Amino acid sequence: MASGDSANACKRLQKELMTLMMSQDEGISAFPDVDNILNWKATIQGTEGTPYEGLAYELSLVFPSNYPCAPPTVKFITPCFHPNVDVYGSICLDILQDKWSAVYDVRTTLLSLRSLLGEPNNDSPLNSLAASMWKKQDENFRKQVLKQHAEGNTQNADPNR
Repeated sequence: MASGDSANACKRLQKELMTLMMSQDEGISAFPDVDNILNWKATIQGTEGTPYEGLAYELSLVFPSNYPCAPPTVKFITPCFHPNVDVYGSICLDILQDKWSAVYDVRTTLLSLRSLLGEPNNDSPLNSLAASMWKKQDENFRKQVLKQHAEGNTQNADPNR
């Protein structure tokens, strides 16, 4: 891991931050950690007309030193009941794995994740219960989404955590 790679990643992320701040995209935001531009916190809003409508989800993005040649590691911090999200917040999304390309950036990654909330890929679920409920259009799916989201907000509000 050459320091040149890390410097290039930092420059690229600074540009991406400016692009994101200038964009008019609704429902997404992200900012780097004050001490490390390779670590970001992001927020995506659930899209209208989906079980996630009205909910905000916090995510962590950790960029490798060879970014954008390799994808960031993205995880949900806020618990998310979703076919493509496991209990640890890991996400199954092709552009974060084998379909990654250097043309993707923070903005397109967040827009893709926001889209994934309303359009899961049930062919490769990480959460089989959520996948089954989604496929059956189970009326309790939204209740489970709200329950898990509320549990996360309770944990985040706990000062002893």
